[in-house]
Amino acid sequence: VQLVESGGGSAQAGGSLRLSCVASGAIRRRVCMGWFRQAPGQEREGVAGISSDGDTIYYNDNVKGRFTISQNNDNAKNMVFLQMNSLRPEDAAMYYCAASSRSFCTMTILGKSAYDSWGQGTQVTVS
Repeated sequence: VQLVESGGGSAQAGGSLRLSCVASGAIRRRVCMGWFRQAPGQEREGVAGISSDGDTIYYNDNVKGRFTISQNNDNAKNMVFLQMNSLRPEDAAMYYCAASSRSFCTMTILGKSAYDSWGQGTQVTVS
């Protein structure tokens, strides 16, 4: 699966951004999709994850109530989105889209080890 993110940029604290990720390739093997972020000097952390059937959705506690993950699998578009509202300076990071073909991914949907495909990332800055 090839993943390409877009939508990053700069926002003021309290503002919003919407990240998009387009998936191509072995789409039918995709079981989970997730968003991760990594700030300089920090570990990559899971932000939100969603199963391909939409039945499983999890959020990092730090973004609950502010971020929303969604997906569009219609017409073979295969996209996943991250709507980020009420942004805080601590949300600034490189954001990565990830996909998993692993059957167990719904059990550890915010864990890096659940994913086997990664995008190149899109930068989010919050001032």
